[in-house]
Amino acid sequence: MIETAREFLSQIDNYPVSSNLEKCLVNSDRAIFILHDQLNLDVFPVELLAQKPLLIFVESLAYATVIPHHRQKLVYILSAQRHFAIACYQQGFPVFNLFTEGSHADGLAEILKQYSNIELTYMSPSEWNTRSQMAELKNKFGDRIKSISNNFFIADVDKFKTKIKKGYRLETFYRELRKQTGYLMEDSQPIGGNWNYDKENRKALPKTVTIPEIDEVSLDIITQEVIALVQNYLPNAFGKLDKFIYAVTRDRALELAQLFIETRLANFGAYEDAIKVGEPFLFHSVLSIYLNNGLLLPQELCEMAIAAYQQNLAPLNSVEGFVRQILGWREYIRVYYEAKMPKARESNHFEFSNDLPQLYWDGNTDLLCLKDAISHVLDYGYSHHIQRLMVLSNFSNLTNTDPRQLNRWFWLAYVDAYEWVELPNVLGMSTFADGGILASKPYVSGGNYINKMSNCCSQCKYDVKEKVGETACPFNYLYWNFVDQHRESFAENGRVSLMVNSYDKKPEHEKQEIRQSAINFINVISS
Repeated sequence: MIETAREFLSQIDNYPVSSNLEKCLVNSDRAIFILHDQLNLDVFPVELLAQKPLLIFVESLAYATVIPHHRQKLVYILSAQRHFAIACYQQGFPVFNLFTEGSHADGLAEILKQYSNIELTYMSPSEWNTRSQMAELKNKFGDRIKSISNNFFIADVDKFKTKIKKGYRLETFYRELRKQTGYLMEDSQPIGGNWNYDKENRKALPKTVTIPEIDEVSLDIITQEVIALVQNYLPNAFGKLDKFIYAVTRDRALELAQLFIETRLANFGAYEDAIKVGEPFLFHSVLSIYLNNGLLLPQELCEMAIAAYQQNLAPLNSVEGFVRQILGWREYIRVYYEAKMPKARESNHFEFSNDLPQLYWDGNTDLLCLKDAISHVLDYGYSHHIQRLMVLSNFSNLTNTDPRQLNRWFWLAYVDAYEWVELPNVLGMSTFADGGILASKPYVSGGNYINKMSNCCSQCKYDVKEKVGETACPFNYLYWNFVDQHRESFAENGRVSLMVNSYDKKPEHEKQEIRQSAINFINVISS
C-alpha cells in the first residue's frame, strides 16, 4: 500500500507534467477537471477550451483500491491518463497532476480551498459514486464550480430513461437510434431490408478458419513505470501482469481499430458467439476498452465499420452486428443505468445467497469452458461477450450465486468495466437479477449450447452427453434443476416456457437424480 503522496509521485520521474499548481495558474484561474474515463478533448465545448485553461488530472488512491481492480486495468487507467495529460501539455495546455489518497473530489477540494480564485468546470462522470462525490463538491463551493453534460455517448438519456421498464426492449431503442443517426439506413429503411442479422451471427468456428493475432503493444517508459508502481504498491489487486497488451494513446487505439476493420471485421458477425479454447480474442474488436475511457468515440467506430461495408471490405451481417453492439447495446445499457441507479445495485430477483465460488478468483476447476474463460480474465482482464454471458454468468446463476457478488467481480476483473457498463450487463441481462426489466428471460443453458458453440466439451473431463452423475457435465443437471426451482420465471415467458413442460415430462427418478446431482455439485464448489 502506498503510504504517502511523495512516495507515489517518486514513481513518475518520466511524467513531464507539472506538480506546481502556482506555476500553472500564472495565465489563468479557469480550470477543467479531466477524469480518467474522459480522455478526449474533442467532446468538450470548443468555447471552454479556446483560451487554453488549466487542465487538472487527479490520481486517486481511493478509487484504485475501493475494490481490488485487475492489475492490467489499473495500469491501463493510469498510463492512458498520463499519456493523455502529456498530449494535452504538448498542445499548449497548462497541465497539473494531482495525487490524492482520497477520492477525486477530495483532491480537488484541497485545491479549491487553497486557491480561492480558481473556477472549476467538470464533465458529469459516468459512474454513480464519482458523480455523487463531484455533486457534493459542487454544492460545497457553489458558483466556483460548473458541471457540463457527459458527451461521450450518442443517446439523449432524458429522452429514453423513462421508457426503461418491462416490455421496452433493445430492438425498439436500437431502431430509433438507427433512424436518428442514419447509420445503415436508406430512405428511412434499414439497408438490406432487415434491422438485424442476429440469426446469421451464431456459427461455430470451423477448424479451418485462421484467427488473426492481436498486434503487440510496445511499452514506453511511462507505462513501464506504471507497471512497476502497480506491482510494488498495489499488492491486493486482482489478476496477472505478466504481459500488458493494451494501447494507451489515441493514435495507437485508432491504429488497432483500423487493424480490426481490415483483418477481423469480415468474420466478426458470423463467429461472434463462438468459443475456442486458448483463444481469448477470436474476431472480436477488443475496442470497448478504448471506447469506455474516451480514446475512441462511438460515432467514429460505427462510421469506420459502415465505410468498410460500403467499400465491400466486410459483409452486412458483420457490420450491422458491430454497429448494434455500440449504437444499440452500449447506448441502451447506459440509459438503463441512468434510469435505475442506485437501486439497481441491490437487484436479486431470485434471492440467491451463495457466495461467488473460489474458482472465479483462481480458475481452479475441471470444467474446461470455465477454466478457459477465467484464465483469459486472469491473464488479460478480458474475455469476449459469450464467455461473459453464457459461461461465467450462466454458471453463477445455475449455482444460485448472489448476483451482486458476481457484479462486483465483473467490475473489478475486466479492463473495460466501469459500473455504468458492467452493472446493467450483469444484474440486468445475464443474471436476470432485475426480474426482467432489461432482458426477457434468464440467460441460462445446459452443456449442449456450449458444446454447439465451442470446442471445450471435446477436451473436458466431464461428458456433455451425460445428464446426471459424477461424470456428467454439471451444466446439464444444474440447468434442469434451475428450471424446476424457478419455473415461474420460465412458465410466464413464451420463449422458454417449453423448458418447464420438458422437465415435467421427465420420470420422477430422473428428477431426483437431477436435484441430488445439483445439490452435491453446489456443495462441493461452495466448500
